[in-house]
Amino acid sequence: MFGFLCVLGLWQISCHTWAQNLPTPAKTWEMSRLYITDPFAKRGEMDQGILRFTWNSLVLVTKGYLIALLIGTPLGFILGSSRGFAKTFDPLIQMLKPISPLAWLPLGLVLFQKTTPSAIFTIAICSMWPTVLNTAIGVRNVPQDYLNVGRVLRFSRKKMLFKILLPAALPYMFTGYRLSLGIAWLVIVAAEMLTGAPGIGGFLWQEYNSLIYEHIILSIITIGLIGFLLDWMMQAVERRMGAALS
Repeated sequence: MFGFLCVLGLWQISCHTWAQNLPTPAKTWEMSRLYITDPFAKRGEMDQGILRFTWNSLVLVTKGYLIALLIGTPLGFILGSSRGFAKTFDPLIQMLKPISPLAWLPLGLVLFQKTTPSAIFTIAICSMWPTVLNTAIGVRNVPQDYLNVGRVLRFSRKKMLFKILLPAALPYMFTGYRLSLGIAWLVIVAAEMLTGAPGIGGFLWQEYNSLIYEHIILSIITIGLIGFLLDWMMQAVERRMGAALS
């Protein structure tokens, strides 16, 4: 709580000193109140409650993120367990990993011709790499003694996967999942700003072009809060999965 009060204090001071175009906290609340008190209203495509904009963005994030996990998790297991596969494809992954969503989105528009599948494609391909790499690290770091016990007990491949590999690699995998989720949420904001889609990123860009600075701040605060909640939810899922597999 003290940290938030400090930020509010600095915000208020900034408005009256070096950043006089920045709206005060009170002015921001006054201009944004309708979007907060009626969060699911829809007055027009780009005039909606803040949670309705957020919901639109989360739907796309969920679809892209699930695709990233469905592709990235098995790819990470193969990358971590096969030296030949890793030697062949790791350089390609390292080349694709740093490419910006601002570069992937135009390619998505060329491939799919529509903004929604292009955004999902961009989210998936940008957010999958932490899952791939952390899963691979987790598989490589499974203690050899665990694998030897599995061989002695003559575990099948399925039993080796679910009894040994998966529990041992799970902490690394969830680190990747959390990083991927954060990237997915970052990417949707950039994608919506470029395409003008009716989500939190599209709303932010529209209000910037309209010079309504209060709504820019509202959008930034909302993006931060949702990112925090998504990470908290992923930590809760990790704890439950760890308890179930232990």
